Amino acid sequence: MAMNTSPIRRIADEVTRLPEGAIPDGSAGTILDVALRLFAERGFSGASIRDIAAEAGLRSATLYGQYPSKAHILAEIIRIGHAEHHRELRAALQAACEGPREQLIALVRAHVRTHAQYPMLAMVTNNELHCLSPEQAAEGNALRHQSELMMLQVLQSGIRQGLFDVDNPMLALAAIGGMGLRVANWYKPELGVSVEEVADSYARYACRIVGACCRHDEP
Repeated sequence: MAMNTSPIRRIADEVTRLPEGAIPDGSAGTILDVALRLFAERGFSGASIRDIAAEAGLRSATLYGQYPSKAHILAEIIRIGHAEHHRELRAALQAACEGPREQLIALVRAHVRTHAQYPMLAMVTNNELHCLSPEQAAEGNALRHQSELMMLQVLQSGIRQGLFDVDNPMLALAAIGGMGLRVANWYKPELGVSVEEVADSYARYACRIVGACCRHDEP
C-alpha cells in the first residue's frame, strides 16, 4: 500500500476569512492575511518571516517596516480574533430577550457562529496565544476574560433563579465554550450544513448541559 505523504491539515477550511474592516489596507493587511493562513496551517513556530514575506510577495525589509517581528504579527491577529468574538457576544447578549436561558442561547449561537465563520482566525487566536509574551498577549487575554465573564454571569444568574441545574458554573462554562471552540477545526461550508444550523444545534446542547431543556422544544 502506498503511503499518503500529503500533510495532515490542522483545519478543515482552506479559505482565509477575516471580519470586514478588521485589517488595514495595503501591505500591512496582506501580511496579516497571509500570516493567518500560514499560522493556521503550520502553527506559529512552523511559519517563518521568510515564508510570510514570500507568500505575501514582499521583501523581508518591507515586512519588518510594518511589523517589528513575527510575534507582533501574531499579536495583532489574536487581538482581531478576540475583539470580533467579544463584539459578537456583546451584541447577542444586548439583543437577547430577558432571562438566563434566552441569554445563554444567544451567547452560544454567537460563540459558534464566530468560530464557524472565521475558522482560521479562531484557531490561531485560541491555539497560538501561548507563543506571545505576557505583554503582547495582554490585550487579547483581557478581551477573552470579558467574553468568559459574560457567559459566566448568565450561568450564575440561571443557577440563582433555579433555572439551571449546575454544580459548578466554571465547569459548565468550560464545557460549553470548549465545544464551540472545536467548530473551527472541522466546519466548512462544503459539508452542507449552514452556520445557523450548527449554531442552533450547539445552543440546544448547551441548554442540556445546564439542565435547561426539559421539553423537546427549539431554543
